[in-house]
Amino acid sequence: MRVWYVGFILGFGLLWCSGRLVAAEDSAASNRLSNPTFQVRDGQKVPWDWSIWRPSWTPAACEVRCQPDGVLVRSSGRPHAVGGLMQTVEDIRPGQAYRLEADGILDKIASPYQSILLRITWLRDRRTLHPAGMLVRGPYVADDGAGFHFDDVLVAPEGANRAEISLEVKWPRAGSILWRQVAMRACEPPGPRKVKIGTVYLRPRSSTPEKNLDLFCAQVDEAGRLGLDIVCLGETIRQVGTRATMEELAEPIPGPASERLGQAARRNRLWVVVSLRERSGQDVYNTGVLFDRAGRIAGTYRKVHLPREEWKQGVTPGDSYPVFRTDFGTVAIQICYDWFFPEPECIFALKGAEIIFAPTWGNTLPDVDGCVDGETTFRVRARDNGVYMVASVYDGNSLVIDPRGRILATSAGKEGVFWAEVDLNRRETLDWVGYWRSIGPRHRLIESYPPLLGYPQETNPQPLEAP
Repeated sequence: MRVWYVGFILGFGLLWCSGRLVAAEDSAASNRLSNPTFQVRDGQKVPWDWSIWRPSWTPAACEVRCQPDGVLVRSSGRPHAVGGLMQTVEDIRPGQAYRLEADGILDKIASPYQSILLRITWLRDRRTLHPAGMLVRGPYVADDGAGFHFDDVLVAPEGANRAEISLEVKWPRAGSILWRQVAMRACEPPGPRKVKIGTVYLRPRSSTPEKNLDLFCAQVDEAGRLGLDIVCLGETIRQVGTRATMEELAEPIPGPASERLGQAARRNRLWVVVSLRERSGQDVYNTGVLFDRAGRIAGTYRKVHLPREEWKQGVTPGDSYPVFRTDFGTVAIQICYDWFFPEPECIFALKGAEIIFAPTWGNTLPDVDGCVDGETTFRVRARDNGVYMVASVYDGNSLVIDPRGRILATSAGKEGVFWAEVDLNRRETLDWVGYWRSIGPRHRLIESYPPLLGYPQETNPQPLEAP
């Protein structure tokens, strides 16, 4: 279950605080929340200035119990119980950034990322500005697996003058959560995390492997002149448009081809994604390579899903889905036929990928006669997982697609480098649902997916019996 929040730890750092959230001398003055440590007054069963929320179906309510060191929330004997606490904050200023933190103790919680939520809902008087609110990043879990911490900075939207803070427990099963303290403080807004993402459309014809390297290295040089941070090249670039055999194409990584591409990356001080035929011992792979700004190999990915055209030639599939840290964010690589399957992007996103690069021989053609083709599939993959998708193709258009499925850049039938500047710190919400990148993994019920884990077999559908 830890994979569900490991990516977030990688993406934002382990922001663990073992003591109080802030120094005692300034906590009361700056904290916008009243009674942040959940104290109770004589005769009360609920912390003052907090209210307990319960589901409308009361048998599914968690037990909420005050303790000297916080508020304990646990299942009432139902594994799918829910419950928590709420407080409304007045005098919110639109455009003001607020830092929200909380910490507590876990006991027998299988998936903290799924079960523990800290939510802020912005209000205009009594009207919610977005029904789902916004989830605070976390929980970040301490090395001992017992403590947890939330930490995030969110900006009040236009029109907001109040906020509702909700500490939520969802499906603790046999475990419990002790909320110890929570804070909300005005702060400086976070800066943008902008990155210039590029993709290449180029299909050599009547060429050779060496000429192809020259052509694609020239595209890297063009990306450098444009000031891009990263550029995606196509699939097996030494092969397309040539008559070269597998013996001629396959070489080690590192090897001569990766050395040439690394030099181009270093010369232009940008990251480069590309696919090459890799020879490793007696095996040949279709391998995605990530070069850093110094031209070093920062990571490799071996294509997992192989079409008949590859496995018939003896290409070996990969078996893992790595993600890679860059100086601007976390990225992943998938290759061509991988996009026919929803699982790779799902795994990459769960592991923290913000941008998925896709060197692709196949197409991003638009739909015809209502039939979904490559362009729509890539857009849906981005939307499904809340990630940027960047495709470099030989048929259709090379694309940069945002997490909502919008096409930000397209080759539009032309050759060359095409790019878009994006802000990886931007969190755009879906109507009603909210910010999908944080919502989706929490709502994915993986214990119901065992059929995905078995080997497939041919089935013989039987006709329905007549009534």
